[in-house]
Amino acid sequence: MFRRFKEACGLGVLLLVALALAQLSGCAGGGGGGAATTAKLQVGLTDKQSDAFQQVVVTIREVRLVPAGLEDAPDNDPRLQVVVTYATPRSVDVLTLRFQQEILGTITIPVGSYNQVRLILEPNPSGQGRDPLNYLTLKTDTTVKLPLTTPSAQQAGLKVVGRFEVKPGIINAILIDFDPNTAIVPRSNGDYNLKPTGIRIVQPDGPLTGFGSLSGTVVSTFKDWSSATVSVVPQGGVNAIAAGTIFSNFSGSRWEGPFSAFVPDGAYRVHVQARGFTPYSSALKTATTGSDTPIGDVLLVPSP
Repeated sequence: MFRRFKEACGLGVLLLVALALAQLSGCAGGGGGGAATTAKLQVGLTDKQSDAFQQVVVTIREVRLVPAGLEDAPDNDPRLQVVVTYATPRSVDVLTLRFQQEILGTITIPVGSYNQVRLILEPNPSGQGRDPLNYLTLKTDTTVKLPLTTPSAQQAGLKVVGRFEVKPGIINAILIDFDPNTAIVPRSNGDYNLKPTGIRIVQPDGPLTGFGSLSGTVVSTFKDWSSATVSVVPQGGVNAIAAGTIFSNFSGSRWEGPFSAFVPDGAYRVHVQARGFTPYSSALKTATTGSDTPIGDVLLVPSP
């Protein structure tokens, strides 16, 4: 159903493109009976819970989509698709969205491949005594708003990398998946940085009204892996219901990358492929609406 990847029980997974809820269909471009050249895409948010944070609030001014090949284009490039521009910037506490979705916007765009979503955030106000617009609170002290510093998110946008396809004649949706474990980094002055390395794009293959998740971490202790493809296949099926790419980070003595796939109730196998490693297939795992099913560590074994 989609391509999404985040941490199994990490701190609140932030922005996820929300389910393609309404009955949206592809729009034919051009005229009379030609192949459809545009389609509708719905973008939203969802998350996981956090052991450390009580709130993670971001204030979004604009959401843009970047077609494949335009990853380095400036924000004002007319080929970038603007999903939504909020007259009043939209504040979202992502930790309230577990197994829910908050729709950011719907857009009719050219069919094809896209490699990036840019989240343009409203800057935190300067000056003493003014509350930040992007902030977190800790469970140990819920009254203090600790600023999230996102310098690039106001100029070039918070660039969330991940490939997704917009196809004609079907419901298209994406999720922007936030893993606070890697996206939120403490600073020495007590503030926190928000980095796009912990945010991923997930793509469902149809509308979701209720779902659970399968989550785990791809791990290698022998050699580096830069990216891996994770796919989720229903029991008895051949085609993946969720598929996507995750990227590794070096942590301690291992290279690791968390993933989560939101899927309807049912039994599934998780498959992982990374260049230079033996393909991995899990035992059957059951997903249940409203809960997470942990896969645990998926240990990559170097190919012979």
